[in-house]
Amino acid sequence: MIKNLCSTLLIMCGLSVIYGVANAAESTVPEPFQRFDDTSTYSINYEDLTALLKTLVVDVGRSTREIANPTRAKTGTRMKVSVKRSTVKEANRFHFEAMERNKEGQQLLAKVQRSLEQLPGEVSLAYFSRDEQLAYWLNLYNTTLLNEIVKIYPKKNLKKFMSGKNSILSKKILTVAGIPLSLNDIQYTILKQNYNNDPVIIYGLYQGVIGGPNIRKTAYTGSNVHRSLKNNAIEFINSNRGTYSKDEKTFRVSSLYARNKSFFKNLESDLSEHLLTYLQGDERRELQSASNIKADIDDWAVTDLQGPYREIGAGLADNNAALLDAIKSTSPADGGGVMGATVGHAGSTMVARSTVINLIDPALLEHLHQINEKRMITNEQNATVTLEEMGEVSTEPEKDENN
Repeated sequence: MIKNLCSTLLIMCGLSVIYGVANAAESTVPEPFQRFDDTSTYSINYEDLTALLKTLVVDVGRSTREIANPTRAKTGTRMKVSVKRSTVKEANRFHFEAMERNKEGQQLLAKVQRSLEQLPGEVSLAYFSRDEQLAYWLNLYNTTLLNEIVKIYPKKNLKKFMSGKNSILSKKILTVAGIPLSLNDIQYTILKQNYNNDPVIIYGLYQGVIGGPNIRKTAYTGSNVHRSLKNNAIEFINSNRGTYSKDEKTFRVSSLYARNKSFFKNLESDLSEHLLTYLQGDERRELQSASNIKADIDDWAVTDLQGPYREIGAGLADNNAALLDAIKSTSPADGGGVMGATVGHAGSTMVARSTVINLIDPALLEHLHQINEKRMITNEQNATVTLEEMGEVSTEPEKDENN
């Protein structure tokens, strides 16, 4: 897990190491996580996590702000699929279906989490820079949340699991450097205080639901973390699940901002300023002219490939080839191959194939085709490729010529 970290690092007590202290006098951040060394050249290797993400994450591309067509009852039933039409086509997807009955895959994901969780007990985080530590906490948070969702999947609506005092986020499910931590501890204590209440951090914390920030196809690293957070912020803010103009007076935003109001001293004015840093197009002008902001956009559907689509009634298809064609990977490492590529890890392999794709709902199949077509179009329009992943967006928002 550690790159360029030789054994001499463990006996550096006689050397002078310069640490930065984040609000040490006032902070409630546990002592092992208060110090940084911004002169450090040591980094953490996340190759195992990136290999897993590249196999299991489907990048759907930037939002086109398209509203999905109304769903129809299938032949032989009066039941219809209930979807959030404004957001159902948005957000990157994780192939939870492949993990549901794949014990080897579940063990691999759990092993990646444990290795991250144990790292600070082996080598103090104080030997790493702020950027390296930021990437570490984001990766630990997201990997842990993935593990927790895998345990409850195939639950489709995650609201009761992700909110309230008994939520996944509030339970002390981690022990890092001997300190029991919840995911909320990471977000609202460690990250919030160590990084000066910077709201861009919330875009790196995957929530497992369509209405949250994207999960990425690569792990965060010290060298890419700021660019990646900005890209996530731009993608989320310029999507229907992030912002939506209701009328001339009211500008709607995600309920994510209400849940993270502690990142904004004045929720409305500070949030407006924050959004204008990244907001593009007509919505930018509509926010500037709106008289109030309403944080009521949400979509608690899990970000699996099926989304809210279920096998209801008749009319099922069993075209595996069509499904696999619909969910082509965008990873440059695998040449854009289909999901189900083999991930090597510690001498073993995990084949991330779903065991339940033999019966495919036609509505789901159409939905996946639309996701893939939209991704290809938006990637072509953006024409931006990075070393980390395809489909990346510019971190610089478009300038408003009228302002």
